[in-house]
Amino acid sequence: MGHSTDINENEHLQYIFNDYKSGIEHGILVANLTYELAKRLKLDERECYELKIAGMMHDIGKLKLSEYLYGRNSGELSVEEMKYMRMHSKISFDVLKNYDYSDNIMKVVLYHHECFDGSGYPDNLKGTDIPLGARILKVTDEFAALISDRPYRKAFDIDTAVNILIEEIKNLDMRVFIEFQRMIHEEETFEIIRNSKIDLDSLSLEDILSFAD
Repeated sequence: MGHSTDINENEHLQYIFNDYKSGIEHGILVANLTYELAKRLKLDERECYELKIAGMMHDIGKLKLSEYLYGRNSGELSVEEMKYMRMHSKISFDVLKNYDYSDNIMKVVLYHHECFDGSGYPDNLKGTDIPLGARILKVTDEFAALISDRPYRKAFDIDTAVNILIEEIKNLDMRVFIEFQRMIHEEETFEIIRNSKIDLDSLSLEDILSFAD
């Protein structure tokens, strides 16, 4: 990845940092879990790193949806709000396409909410029609959200979060999820989770960039 790309990535991280710090916290956790899971699935180092970038940037489109998605006291979304929320992966794609990200990163960002049974969005892709990176990010993104506090609920513990994913297993690539299950109870993974949950208010952007490297 060239110097110009690095500058563009930094500009976008600064944008997120200024507008929504908790998005960065979620992004760091997803990025680190995604990188580790991709390694365990035997992806090459370049693709593992690209998936880490996708994990960091996948929800940038939610910045445009904050009126509906953040600061809520309830977890319930109306039908209209749900339709609006489902635009965020396409909005993320549209934001990032103005910068020098690879096709792989772009597809992972666009399709990370597709479900293995075809019930996801934005294009109702099914099974292996969904890029592998998006299938990996689907698991790590949902898990990271479950173990994090939300305005309408407290974080679930790791075992409960895994059980919730099992209840929705039709949405996930079984091969990816089985490897995730092997990974999630290892001490190294606990360390990744601990190190990813940071106090952003005490850090500068430079600290965050070096932490996510």
